[in-house]
Amino acid sequence: MSTPSTDTLDGLIVGKSAKMRAVFDFIQVIGRSDSTVLITGESGTGKEVTARLIHETSSRRHRPFVPVSCALFSETLIESELFGHERGAFTGADRVKPGMIEVADRGTLFLDEIGELPLSLQPKMLRALQERQIRRVGGTKFLGVDVRLVSATSRDTAELVRKGEFREDLFYRVNVIAINLPPLRERAGDVTLLAYHFLRRYGRNREQPIEGIDPEALGLLEGYAWPGNVRELQNVIERACALADGPGIRVRDLPEHVRGRGRPTPVVPGKDLPLREAREAWLRVFAQEYLTDLLRRHAGNISQAAKTAGVDRKTLHRLLGRHGIKV
Repeated sequence: MSTPSTDTLDGLIVGKSAKMRAVFDFIQVIGRSDSTVLITGESGTGKEVTARLIHETSSRRHRPFVPVSCALFSETLIESELFGHERGAFTGADRVKPGMIEVADRGTLFLDEIGELPLSLQPKMLRALQERQIRRVGGTKFLGVDVRLVSATSRDTAELVRKGEFREDLFYRVNVIAINLPPLRERAGDVTLLAYHFLRRYGRNREQPIEGIDPEALGLLEGYAWPGNVRELQNVIERACALADGPGIRVRDLPEHVRGRGRPTPVVPGKDLPLREAREAWLRVFAQEYLTDLLRRHAGNISQAAKTAGVDRKTLHRLLGRHGIKV
């Protein structure tokens, strides 16, 4: 149960695969600029961690890093959250509230799931980025702001533009520099590194520290597809550390689905298709099976299912609809 050596960038991102080394190198380059960045990738791949790392390698690292999830607020609340409001701007506004853009002044604003930003609010965001000025809800004065925008999405933003759900001019403004984070299943060798990284975090919080992972358990971790990516692996290791009754994680400490139980192996479709089309067909089958099993395990409870999957309720509803799964 020896601990493998770990490759990290500023202790925030762990990985030694070729794809992650390319991400590391690119972050070091763009840290010297002040351009807007759009991070894409599946849920759980570490988009916020990447955004924080971009901030930490930039000249703004001594100023605030302010994260805001566009998927967590209603259309009326997100405007106040981002731009702030004046006293009396609406019922309950009994004081002046600076928005997160103001809070991030001279630092970095991270907009997670920017594809969920309401269409009605997008012109105001575009103006804030172009003119470096904002106006609070209910206010009459423009306030100067200096922020670097780093945004992220798990959706195809270009497709949203084609559908008219995202402004083309805003898309080009936020997509000056693009980073795509690879899913964990494409990061050869990183599962072991990440597993031990999380083991060091959670294995020490015990009367008898956990020092390693049994080879058979490690083999199951490496062979699992990780649809929830790094976030799912983190949850699995935290759970295993809580259940382990010895100095190491064993097979019995892993969830049933990681051990290959509790869900059938999906039939691989598209064997006669080109590789890219076959992969997309397989992922559709896998997603349908994963989401169906997720709902079954949580008896249809969307909140609990979303928490397990590491996404918000709105994203889970969208995924269920995309794959034709009814609650």
